[in-house]
Amino acid sequence: MGNILDMQDIRNLNLFQDITRIQTRFCFSYNNVIIFCVPKQLVMRAVGREGQNVRRMNQILRKRVKIIPQPEGIIDLENFVRNIVSPIEFKEIEIKGDEVILTAGSQSKAALIGRDKRRLIEMHGIIKDFFGKEFRII
Repeated sequence: MGNILDMQDIRNLNLFQDITRIQTRFCFSYNNVIIFCVPKQLVMRAVGREGQNVRRMNQILRKRVKIIPQPEGIIDLENFVRNIVSPIEFKEIEIKGDEVILTAGSQSKAALIGRDKRRLIEMHGIIKDFFGKEFRII
């Protein structure tokens, strides 16, 4: 989700609220997966009993849906990025000044960058919106 919501984002947020009865304003797309961020204490309620809310949204949107905890600051950065890129693993993440540097092996690095740098650009936008920092992969 950027600073500007388009009509599709608003539709996704309205559907999420109708199904889960939880209001959020954080919705973005990464690797053709629609990701919703909710406060940590509401994640299980948003997922629903046995994942029924997520399955229902998958069927309606015809895309994969993930629900992850909303970061509460820069201290949650590593868990936030791990939740977004899972099942891809990376070694570490470090913050140097105004830059977030992610270190990964060669296979993971290729998966994190994606074809035509698509995933790298998506992640750069997400990190910029949530934390106001630049993003690099080493």
